[in-house]
Amino acid sequence: MMDFRSGRRRGEEGIAAVIDFLLSNARLVLGVGGAAVLGIATLVVKHLIERAGRAAEDEKVEQKMVESWEELGLASASPAQIGKSLEGVVMKEVAKATKQQRADLCEKSSLDIQSKSDVKSKRLQLCVPTLQDRLQQFYYTRAALGPMEVRRAQSLALDICTEIQGFLHTRHPDMPLGEMSLGGSLLDDLEVVRADHACLLVPLQLEASLWHLIPGEETLLTHPLHWMVRRVNLEYFPRGRSYWDRFLVGGYLSSESLVNMLSKTVMETMNWPSISSILDCRVQPVLGGPELCLEIRPGDPDGGGRNVGDPPLFISMIPVLREDDVVLTGQPELTAPWVNAWHLSLYPWETRRLAQLDESDGGCRRNVLKTLKAVCKLNPALRPLPSAPLANLILHLSDRENDWSEGSLAARFQQCIAELIGCLEQGALHSYFKPAVNLLGSLSEEQVDQMGFMLYCAMSEPEILLI
Repeated sequence: MMDFRSGRRRGEEGIAAVIDFLLSNARLVLGVGGAAVLGIATLVVKHLIERAGRAAEDEKVEQKMVESWEELGLASASPAQIGKSLEGVVMKEVAKATKQQRADLCEKSSLDIQSKSDVKSKRLQLCVPTLQDRLQQFYYTRAALGPMEVRRAQSLALDICTEIQGFLHTRHPDMPLGEMSLGGSLLDDLEVVRADHACLLVPLQLEASLWHLIPGEETLLTHPLHWMVRRVNLEYFPRGRSYWDRFLVGGYLSSESLVNMLSKTVMETMNWPSISSILDCRVQPVLGGPELCLEIRPGDPDGGGRNVGDPPLFISMIPVLREDDVVLTGQPELTAPWVNAWHLSLYPWETRRLAQLDESDGGCRRNVLKTLKAVCKLNPALRPLPSAPLANLILHLSDRENDWSEGSLAARFQQCIAELIGCLEQGALHSYFKPAVNLLGSLSEEQVDQMGFMLYCAMSEPEILLI
């Protein structure tokens, strides 16, 4: 056995030597192409001889012999046939490799695209501001006023106040008036968007023994906000003992008569051109309405006045009666058609309550109120909504919600929008201090529909209110 194998190996070595000789000289005789074909055929023959030597050891001899004869047929074929066969095999392998490479590239590109999209989505999540961020940006950039603007408006209003008070003391020295002062949202840091309105409060001094304030529920008007001021003790102190007796109508102090007197005395008599030159601005009364209102426009920049681009400042002159914590205002536009009714102002109570709540828990109720006021002021559909319903809405909500921290600004804002929609659907938003008063009663049906539609759209996209 050993000799047989060694003899066969010697034979194989001889054949191998011949094959090596042929391959080494084939390039010279046949050229490069022919040498390649001859090399492939020689390897096939060599493979055939090796398989024949291991036939006794292989279980599938017949199958391998068939394959060997096929390979031998390939080797014995002409160079053209061999080239065609090789070309077909090579093309198949190339196509297979190309297909696999293309699949790998597609998979890689899809992974790259997916990874890029994930990175892009993460970047967008990091870059897109939340509603909380938008509300804070809206508050500081559009709602809140700058200290310089507030001081300038307050200073101008105080100058007007000084001029009016000096004129009244000179023209009517016997008129019992208190010290005039500023009031309203500009003084309480609740003015938003622009410092374009201020209130000048004119306090009337009534003799406590001659005048009695009657709550609206106890009068024939039965309106909680329409109070009356009755002249008392006429049998002991007849008419004429009080300066204000000249404004009596039916035994009650008439707010309309008093406002008409101030309109003629102040609005129509004062020398506004002279005051304008002193204050370096143009001051003129707004005539034709029930309100006592002044319009102040910027003067000549060379004269040191306000900038021409600044909005006009409107100052409302309001007669005021005070007794303890009750504040009555002479505003015929709110108490019409009753000429002797006085309006109970709930504004001091509302602002005081909001300030107390914010001080107790460090809340942001006032910021929410200012944001809502700015939204309504900048949106034409919501502009008819006054600020009183918004303040009372927050007060009602404060009884149910305890978290009014700065981080809950977005949640409280959306909750206020939802609550306001519900109130508009019912057509009523009751006062916090006077539940019998409907604060939405002055709105028309068309205004309610427009507000409701705008706020309903804002439920899904609150950002539309911040544009």
